[in-house]
Amino acid sequence: MDNARGVRGVYPAATTLQGVRPRLYWPITLAAAALIALLAYGVTATGNDTTLDEALAKGERVTAPVAELPRLGASGTGSLADEKGKVVVLNVWASWCPPCKSEMPLLERTHERISSQGGLVLGVDTQEPQEDALRFLHKERITFPSLRDRDREYGRKYGVSAYPETFLIDRSGRIAAIRRGPVSRAWLDQHLTPLLRERT
Repeated sequence: MDNARGVRGVYPAATTLQGVRPRLYWPITLAAAALIALLAYGVTATGNDTTLDEALAKGERVTAPVAELPRLGASGTGSLADEKGKVVVLNVWASWCPPCKSEMPLLERTHERISSQGGLVLGVDTQEPQEDALRFLHKERITFPSLRDRDREYGRKYGVSAYPETFLIDRSGRIAAIRRGPVSRAWLDQHLTPLLRERT
């Protein structure tokens, strides 16, 4: 979340917080709290689209949104479309997100396990400086590729409202399962293993 900056010139030049009377202090505190709550709501609610979830609940597979995005730590751009014919574990993450960091070892092991079966993990790093993301990946020895969603626009197409979120894409480029929150080995075994057996 962007840091909220104070507005200059609110108090007269000679006034300090010590000079503010208690009856004025509480309204200021409440107003600040309301502003913080509003900003927090905007971060979590923006892009909270449940269209994909509703389609999957009906047993429908929806074509996964694609876009050309910058490659993380490499030149040029990449896209989910480049991986058509493969089963893709599309993981939306950020290094400032503790649950994202905790699930990374499992995703790395999954990437290594499914690469020989025509599958891969593809990360989508969200709204952070590239050097922060690369530092984290290097520290954790994460090797699967990631793209950069610098303005969260791509994530909004998937209805991403929090992090991490994971989407299983079948060999035809359709969303077959969604995990809103950290993945587990049990969830991957339940949803990913059958997809790897499918053929286009």
